[in-house]
Amino acid sequence: MIRRAWRSYRRLRLGTRLALGLGALSLVVFAVVGTALTAYMRDYLEHQLGYQMKVVQTVQSKDAAAHGTVTQKPYWGWFSAVYDVSGGSAVLRRPADIPHDIAPLTRFAEDMAHSDTELLRTVELDGEGVYRLRACEVRPGVVLVSAAPMKDIDDTIEQLVTVQVIAFGLALLGLVVAGRALLRRGLKPLSDMAHTAHGIASHNLTESASRLHVRADAPGGGPEVEELRTAFNTMLEHIDDSLAVRAEVEQRLRRFVADASHELRTPLMSVRGYADLFQYAPANAPAERDRHLARLRAEAARMGVLLDDLLLLARLDAAEVETPLRTEDADLVDLVEQAADAFRASHPGHPLTVAPGPAAVRLRLDPQRVRQVLDNLLTNAAVHTPAGTPVSVRVAVDPHTARVHVADKGPGIPPGDRDRVFDRFYRVDKARSRDRGGSGLGLAVARSLIEAHGGTLDLGDDPAHTVFTVTLPLRPAR
Repeated sequence: MIRRAWRSYRRLRLGTRLALGLGALSLVVFAVVGTALTAYMRDYLEHQLGYQMKVVQTVQSKDAAAHGTVTQKPYWGWFSAVYDVSGGSAVLRRPADIPHDIAPLTRFAEDMAHSDTELLRTVELDGEGVYRLRACEVRPGVVLVSAAPMKDIDDTIEQLVTVQVIAFGLALLGLVVAGRALLRRGLKPLSDMAHTAHGIASHNLTESASRLHVRADAPGGGPEVEELRTAFNTMLEHIDDSLAVRAEVEQRLRRFVADASHELRTPLMSVRGYADLFQYAPANAPAERDRHLARLRAEAARMGVLLDDLLLLARLDAAEVETPLRTEDADLVDLVEQAADAFRASHPGHPLTVAPGPAAVRLRLDPQRVRQVLDNLLTNAAVHTPAGTPVSVRVAVDPHTARVHVADKGPGIPPGDRDRVFDRFYRVDKARSRDRGGSGLGLAVARSLIEAHGGTLDLGDDPAHTVFTVTLPLRPAR
């Protein structure tokens, strides 16, 4: 039963539970206040009754001293009796206005015989009810006992309790109702956030371009609710940004797969075409066969290079796979000079200048991969500029980094293409053949390799000239 009631309580809304909790707490407070007030009122009334009995007994003592008994009855329902006490026993003087049950009065008079002070006691008289007894000594050996009914006090306390129950009940009801209304108003921002969360749950997040445009913007609720609203909106912004990044990654992946398929399709179709030629007799002539086989090997080699670049990019992108670097102590200046010598031999139509710089820069790096990056940048300068265009290389060092600048004085990169030159399979000159312009993976591979070293590869801001800057952290060689 209790468990079922607890489960029902937990299913209630937060505002209702808070209102009920407030009502229960108020009930406890009202009970404590009512009990204290009732106890205080009873004590006060009993004290007043005792004082009233003392005043009455002052007059009755004189009456008893003059006439031997009390001849005047002060109030309706009060009793008075005079006792002679000696030897520990009490004998009632008559005539006396006494109740039918006088045993409590007699015992009280006997107790007064052994006391030096006035006594007060509450007893129940058979057939009369609850009475308050007070005893005083008229003279030695004579005791006056007065009995006042407690019915008026009990009736007053009962009426007080009734008024308290009604007043506290109405106050409790009003407090719960008003508190529920105030709590509903105060918790409305939380309800708005709950509706926002339901709206998010109904949003289709599987779409690649899905965005969360809903926010919890309703004001009010106090600092705590405002803090929660801010955290909630921050979380939505984070989710929105994550969805945008996911959509961008999915779009890039689709574009990457389409470009990779397009790039691989051409050599594959060439291989299949040359393979089909061998079905015909003219193609099997020695001269024709050697020419076709050379083309087959060239297309296969080109496809192998493309696949190697794709595999390298995949390994660089995968955080859980070990970075394909074999680092060792190497001289960056020596690598630049080697790349410059190779460029002069393979591209004599482009004069290359190596600007003066530091004599040596010893770093911890993979010399093969850094050399691959330098060769790629220099080859791009030759492929994408007219014959005779000067190319320059410069090495610079600052307290934290080493930089290699590869520049050419060609026509530069158009502004609309500068932001995408590092995208995979992207080529600035769309009309350039793949034999000359490559697959569009060179700069993407170069940037990924430099980033694997902890550095950066950037394109300069001057649109009139092409300047690529390789920045490597200056970690001294071990």
